[in-house]
Amino acid sequence: MSYELLIQNGSMLYSPAVVGDIVWSTDRKGSPGQLTFDVLKSGALNFTEGNPVRLKKDGKEIFYGFIFTKKRDKKGLISVTAYDQLRYFKNKDTYVYTNKTATEFLKTIANDFRLQIGDVEDTRYKIPSRVEDNTTLFDMMENALGLTLENTNQIFILYDDFGKITLKNIKSMKLDLLIDEETGENFDYTSSIDSDTYNKVKLVRDNEESGKREVYMAQHSENMNKWGVLQYFDTLQEKENGKVKAEGLLALYKNKRRKLAIKNAFGDPRVRAGSLIPVILSLGDIKANNYMLVEKCKHTFSLDKHVMDLTLRGGEFIE
Repeated sequence: MSYELLIQNGSMLYSPAVVGDIVWSTDRKGSPGQLTFDVLKSGALNFTEGNPVRLKKDGKEIFYGFIFTKKRDKKGLISVTAYDQLRYFKNKDTYVYTNKTATEFLKTIANDFRLQIGDVEDTRYKIPSRVEDNTTLFDMMENALGLTLENTNQIFILYDDFGKITLKNIKSMKLDLLIDEETGENFDYTSSIDSDTYNKVKLVRDNEESGKREVYMAQHSENMNKWGVLQYFDTLQEKENGKVKAEGLLALYKNKRRKLAIKNAFGDPRVRAGSLIPVILSLGDIKANNYMLVEKCKHTFSLDKHVMDLTLRGGEFIE
């Protein structure tokens, strides 16, 4: 295995002496891609916050971002933390928009904050109206993609692809990497109905013309008998289809929330948060034998080894 780590400071390009592991981490929601590593200070090495960093493994592009933190000790060891462009989605602002898709809104944000944009798929669903006041760009996009999910049952993944903001349907994120008893060293599995599980959905809208309240409901009687009533309640915007949305939300939330964490799997640089990978594992109460969505991914690169830790959802695991 060979990797190439480069830091650019102005016209100078450095390939520093890395001490220990390089760790690349991604999260499907609310966090930028992060790269951490330690380097030895040499006479020629000179870099600062804001400098670009890029990582390649066996010639394949993995990470492109910018240095945000440097931590030094008296032995000349510098610990570096870099983030990709999604770090700038921590910025706060106010936006008011109408009849825009999440894709169109993303392009507006990228233009306003001078971000490089790459392949962005059309989310299609037009959000009737939205006011985002003093909110992070992450939260704004999560709201837009959440509304898209509720109304279309389609999940879209926002990420930085080696320096380009990218938005893809998870159907475009499938990989042929298999996780099973042989490729994963260990796993942690939990199941719960304590969070994000609902067996009854109730949506309301006040009709100003008729003066009456419209109510739309969907429920899963079998799970109500097993767990009691776990109700999701919300109000509808003017143009939303209450029946379709209620049924879509019930389909999303009627099952247990299951989480599967894989430890020290064989590393594959194609895998990131948002990827879909096939998993075959016996977990006790169920057997996983389907594609799962990577919620979190941590790659660890060392001189002679590349492993990854994964947090997965899929089938009944999917949100």
